Parts: sequence; C-alpha cells; structure tokens
Amino acid sequence: MVSETFRLTSDERLSLAAMLVEFAAGRGPVFAAVGAESTKQALAYAVAAEKAGCDAVMAVPPLTTRLPDRHLVDHFRALADGVGIPVIVQDASGYVGQSIPIGVCVELLDRYGPEKVVFKPEAAPNGPTLSALRDATGGRAKLFEGSGGVFLIDSYRRGIAGTMPGLDLLDGVVAVWRALRRGDEEAAYRAYFPVCAVVALELQAGLDGFLAVEKYLMVKRGLFPSARRRTPYGWDLDPETAAEVDRLYARLQAAL
Repeated sequence: MVSETFRLTSDERLSLAAMLVEFAAGRGPVFAAVGAESTKQALAYAVAAEKAGCDAVMAVPPLTTRLPDRHLVDHFRALADGVGIPVIVQDASGYVGQSIPIGVCVELLDRYGPEKVVFKPEAAPNGPTLSALRDATGGRAKLFEGSGGVFLIDSYRRGIAGTMPGLDLLDGVVAVWRALRRGDEEAAYRAYFPVCAVVALELQAGLDGFLAVEKYLMVKRGLFPSARRRTPYGWDLDPETAAEVDRLYARLQAAL
C-alpha cells in the first residue's frame, strides 16, 4: 500500500501482479494490493491476482468515501467470497483513508475464520490498536504490522504473526524479527534503532517521504536503476536528508 499502486493504471496493476508471481518463481508467497474506490473494481483486481497465482490479496477500504460499518463488512465480504485465497484486511488510516472499527473485523473473522481473513491494523495508536483487536478476537486473529518496522518490537510483544515492511530496510527488519524470536533483545535493539531513525525521516513527509527515501535506498543497494517516481508528488529528498539517510544506513549495516 505504501507504494505507487494507486498511481498505476488498471492495466499496469494487473500486469504487475502477474510479473510479481513470475519474478518470485515459487521462492515465496506473493501478495497483491487490490484496494480500489469501488467494490467491483477491487474484486476485479482480486480475481485477476488469484488467476495470476498470487497467494493472498490485501485491501484497504475505499479512500474517498467514509463507509458505515455495514458497508465496510459488505465490501470485504465481496472480496472474501469472490476469491479462494486469503484476504488481508488493511487499516492504513495511519497514512490514508478511514479506520476499520474492531466490530467489523470481529464480524469478518467470525464468518470466515483466521485462515481466510487476516488483518493488518495500522491505525493510530498502533500498539493499543493491535492489542484491542487481539483481545476482541480472543487471540484468534492473525495480525500483521507494518509502518516500516518502527513499531516492530512493541508489536511483537503484543502477539503479531508477522510484519510487512518496506523493502529498503528489509535486512534490518528481518534481523530484528529473528533476534526477537530467539530472545536476544540486545541484538534486536541494535538493529532496530537505525531502522527507526530512517523511518522517522520517511514519516516527516507521509507517503511521499516513504517513497522518496525507499527508492533512494533501493538505488543505493543496486536493486533499482532509478529513484524516479510517478507524478504528481509533493516532496523531494533534499541533499541534507539524503546525507542523514546515508549515515543511518551505514549504522544499520554496521549493526548487522
């Protein structure tokens, strides 16, 4: 979701799902973002993603219309009923769109079960929101967090099943996760602090900040040939911020 998905044409989004499956080549699961402004369009993306071989789809509610609870349930039920793969219900209201009430999530979980419907709650405050959904579902819900990894340690303690960060700092996030799994808090925090510092720089400019810094680091890592973004956008990475990103990235690599 924290990408340029909503800046792609419909044909590009369909092609992207197919290309991701091709590039993954069976080495791991592929999830496709299928959020759209109408249920019909979101379902079309979801069906296409399943046909392309994706393992799950992830959807935010429509961004331009604030839906009542009943319509939110209907929207996600249409996706869950329309595909045979799991649906990840994403509340990205920490960045964009409306929050998803806990009652909506509970109703979806009761109807479809934890293998069919998974949740990625990113509504502020992130930690208490995770705990509230965990407690409301009696621990049955599979919960994932995001936010670039900035809340990962706190989220881990609240019982998440996993994290979905950006790729620019993936080695750091994986190191934090593995350290937490083996109970090595010292190693976890050593990698965590530079990850948090980079994400803090991204957060200052919202989605544009994430995209600008993430692409800058993907080029730095040799993974992208260019940091160009699709217009329009409202923030550019200035040289001083880039220099601080470089310093923090070096600290992360030293920690790893």
